[in-house]
Amino acid sequence: MNNLVWERNPFGGAVVSPESVITCEPNFLDSLERAHISWNEEGFKVIWLEIPSAVYSVLPMACDNGFIFHHASSEYVMLTLALQKGAHVPPYATHYIGIGGVVINEKDELLVVSERYRSSGRGPSYKLPGGALQSGEHLADAAVREVLEETGVNTVFDSISFFRHWHGYRYGKSDIYFVAKLIPLSDEITMQEEEISECLWMPVSDFLDNRSVHDFNKTIVNASIKNYSMKQVTIDGYEPPERYEFFGVSD
Repeated sequence: MNNLVWERNPFGGAVVSPESVITCEPNFLDSLERAHISWNEEGFKVIWLEIPSAVYSVLPMACDNGFIFHHASSEYVMLTLALQKGAHVPPYATHYIGIGGVVINEKDELLVVSERYRSSGRGPSYKLPGGALQSGEHLADAAVREVLEETGVNTVFDSISFFRHWHGYRYGKSDIYFVAKLIPLSDEITMQEEEISECLWMPVSDFLDNRSVHDFNKTIVNASIKNYSMKQVTIDGYEPPERYEFFGVSD
């Protein structure tokens, strides 16, 4: 008879091996009951139970025994069980991360887009190209990618010039939006027609004077123009660069 396997984490919790959940599927309830006795004897505070998608059939049994949902992905569901009253269970990701790009060419023109999907009855409202970060993606890379995808313009990252933080965003989560100053390497526009209804190079002065442009967008463009920015910096001991990304005022 197979048994669930776990390791103790630094916070007094038990992290169950997902591989053992798979091997215990035929007798999961019995395995869970035996494990529960051991967890109490060992004085664990919180149990972390990752259930792979291949064995979602055991989810009802885990929930019937006190486990609750913590978060989920396309590959697994994470459940937790607090064994001690007041035991702290860290929340899952609380923020979305997005980035926009301020791209100004040698003619003092700003690369702007107007989204295809906006409130009914509203005319064009120009903004910066940008979007959400992908998993494992650096801010600098995301800014360059988003601008290229939406406008077809190649750029190179220069600096972070602005960011804002707000609460009560999508699904009740908070949101952090960064603004990157990018240097254009090309001028020709190839618009992403699925999401963008208009894309153009607009004189910066026209953008700042345009009544349909939100004050927030004017503020972040002004920040880039005035060079309120942080460059990418390196810190010894933080490698590889694919994992770490730092910004600050460089010497």
